[in-house]
Amino acid sequence: MDSSSKHILVIRLSAMGDVAMSIPVIKAMTRTYPNVKITVVSRVFLKPIFQNIPNVSFYTADVKSKHKGVSGLFKLYKELKKLNVDVVADLHNVLRSKILGTFFKLGGYKVCTIDKGRTEKKALTQTKSKIFKQLKTTHERYADVFRALGYELKLVKEDVLPQLKLTKKVTSFIGKDSKKWIGIAPFAAFAGKTYPTTQMEEVIAKLSKTNQYKIILFGGASDKNELASWHDTYDDVYNCAGLFSFEEELILISNLDLMLSMDSGNAHLAAMFGKKVVTIWGITHPYAGFYPFGQPLKNAIFADKEKYPLLPTSIYGNKYPAGYENVMESITPQVVFDKIVEVLKD
Repeated sequence: MDSSSKHILVIRLSAMGDVAMSIPVIKAMTRTYPNVKITVVSRVFLKPIFQNIPNVSFYTADVKSKHKGVSGLFKLYKELKKLNVDVVADLHNVLRSKILGTFFKLGGYKVCTIDKGRTEKKALTQTKSKIFKQLKTTHERYADVFRALGYELKLVKEDVLPQLKLTKKVTSFIGKDSKKWIGIAPFAAFAGKTYPTTQMEEVIAKLSKTNQYKIILFGGASDKNELASWHDTYDDVYNCAGLFSFEEELILISNLDLMLSMDSGNAHLAAMFGKKVVTIWGITHPYAGFYPFGQPLKNAIFADKEKYPLLPTSIYGNKYPAGYENVMESITPQVVFDKIVEVLKD
């Protein structure tokens, strides 16, 4: 079979931001190789991310139940074999994906796996003999997997998803007027990369006071009550936490003028639609390769490296030395507000 018309199985089981970062690469594949069929295997929650891409199908991995453990992964392998895939791209490189990939290798399939650059990342975040330099981006690491399978690939900024059509539910939630829509995702998996809520509230207050923007708060269902006070206190602030399905949230995100996010999944969801994204960085750093796709580095806001010279101290935001607990506090609300205004004018 001609390599330009093969069926590629893509494995990326989690997490939301990492899955979203695969979109520009998959879009580049479908643009460059329109006859290639791609099946993405991931968790069912993430299916809406892929539903509008031609030649891309989705297969659910139920790793908590049906496909749990080695026997469950073997069952998943047998199911995926029936799809007549030709080669396998492991974009995850964790125990589960390695086991699944091993089954495919034993079955005679070519399997290529992402090199996560763990040694380089350790050098970037260590407190002694730190090597502070830009590492290869996760997008390029994903692209390298396809290149290893024989597909030459060049990513361009247009490799993003189209804006989605607003539904009646979303429109009735946000209303219609000429104000620009700013999404704010104030949470992250770890405290080390979460902007303090008191300072974020100041940012929201400043934005609300201008009377120029609609501010849409994003979070999980469990964040609904925490975000409610901002919705209740300030004009033009809308709390969508727990209100929409993930699919509906994607519609909302695709229609934003700008997303303000931590180093977290919402930044990547907005970037995969080509939206403007402003990110706030604490103990992590874009040099690790997790910067949102297509965003200029000037859109990033950093903690004070003069005051905290050991930054970055973590890849994921979960490790920091004593005295680095509050690095985010070194970023003033005025700096965040000014950056949003600046990027919206660009």
